[in-house]
Amino acid sequence: MSNIINFHSFHLSLLFLFVLFCSSEQHSITSHGGLTDKEVSYIKQRQLLYYRDEFGDRGEKVTVDPSLVFENPRQRNAYIALQAWKQAILSDPFNLTGNWVGSSVCDYTGVYCAPAPDNKRIKTVAGIDLNHGDIAGYLPEELGLLTDLALFHINSNRFCGTVPHKFIKLKRLFELDLSNNRFAGKFPEVVLKLPSLKFLDLRFNEFEGTVPKELFDKDLDAIFINHNRFRFNLPVNFGNSPVSVIVLANNKFHGCVPSSLGNMTGLEEIIMMNNGLRSCLPEEVGNLKNLTVFDVSFNELMGPLPDQIGELVSLEQLNVAHNMLSGKIPASICQLPKLQNFTFSYNFFTGEPP
Repeated sequence: MSNIINFHSFHLSLLFLFVLFCSSEQHSITSHGGLTDKEVSYIKQRQLLYYRDEFGDRGEKVTVDPSLVFENPRQRNAYIALQAWKQAILSDPFNLTGNWVGSSVCDYTGVYCAPAPDNKRIKTVAGIDLNHGDIAGYLPEELGLLTDLALFHINSNRFCGTVPHKFIKLKRLFELDLSNNRFAGKFPEVVLKLPSLKFLDLRFNEFEGTVPKELFDKDLDAIFINHNRFRFNLPVNFGNSPVSVIVLANNKFHGCVPSSLGNMTGLEEIIMMNNGLRSCLPEEVGNLKNLTVFDVSFNELMGPLPDQIGELVSLEQLNVAHNMLSGKIPASICQLPKLQNFTFSYNFFTGEPP
């Protein structure tokens, strides 16, 4: 019984915070000039569905006109998904979804079709791109019907809520870009169950809590989770990630930089600025021969810069400013053949710079 009480208390607390977030002056939807008071009230009511995600559906009722003719059943499913999404949109200032009418889903703005991977004779919805639309609303469960979707890009909008659990059906999803919206709640663990995912962009949202360590075991090429409210220690398996780019900046990743960082031999860019990281930089950083950008500024790193940084032969940008690093700056850094910018101010280095 206590677990049930705690569960309901937790969700009521989240509900209060979410409604406060969507109605606050700082994050006000109306501040973007799109919604009336009535529409704001409506979207708050719709966001109550956000709390069904854990154990039930959060969807819209879509009735398919029997007179509509579809090229194939998958386009019919796409019609249901997109009409449900259209119902979940409260403001569309550029009218991007204005032509989302009728059975020709491949003609909808922002919707892209291609031959199905398992049947080249039929066309299915393979991509959605509504970037920079300033659209307000949320993502309904019906989007899980888009089982052939490979690209889902909706950055720079005003979507609230969470990532639907039905996204687990998007087995072919290759790129997921939810950046610069108002998504909230825990890290969307459904992304861990997407077998084809290579590009994950959750930056500039209101996600919070821990980041599951399993993220760093996924075969991803790029991870962007910066500018959220994540709080956790970088796990030991951090270096298992095969990414070429990872940006974690402006969260609260307390703790040490794990030595497994040195295992990320394909890494080209890593940005961990302003995260409250502590400890020394591990010597294993010298293994990152493909690294071009290394930014750990505005943390609480201590100790010397490891001499092994002088082995980063591809490095172009190095920023260790605003830490508590000490000792002498390794002369080998200035011998790096491609280095263009080295920022080391606001530390406790001694002696003359090389």
